[in-house]
Amino acid sequence: MPETLAPALPDKLDAQVESLLQAACRQKLRLVTAESCTGGLLASLLTDVTGCSHAFERGFITYDAESKSEMLGVPLALLDDPGPVSEAVARAMAEGALARSRGDIALAVTGFAGPGGPDDIPGLVHFASARRGGPTLHRRRRFAETDRAGVRLRAIETALDMLSERLG
Repeated sequence: MPETLAPALPDKLDAQVESLLQAACRQKLRLVTAESCTGGLLASLLTDVTGCSHAFERGFITYDAESKSEMLGVPLALLDDPGPVSEAVARAMAEGALARSRGDIALAVTGFAGPGGPDDIPGLVHFASARRGGPTLHRRRRFAETDRAGVRLRAIETALDMLSERLG
């Protein structure tokens, strides 16, 4: 059971994190994250289950555009158009995280966790998952929650679902 966030984390997510990490351990697969709007929350969860944290290889927290480019190799042109919250950037983040790690599966998340600029759509989040030797998958979600905590929690649910699917 994740310990650090246990009081605030729904029981369903506790169980999902533990099941996901146990599956990764059984398959000897290592997970990598590339996070923007979740700010490292996913990485924190994946390192919080006793006896399973070795399934987590590393996490990249790339909150601004420059860090996405510097740390993950996301092309600056993509960050300008279509922009940092887009399918193209989510895919580039996942693929960059996999290329810059020793992991087997990478999950990237980028979105608007709350109100921002005039063109931002609160609750819009893009996810991508890359697996060595496989295609990069994408999901776009528009969460009804408009508070940062609600959007982040829903984004974590989607990220865990995608990782679970990649593990089979």
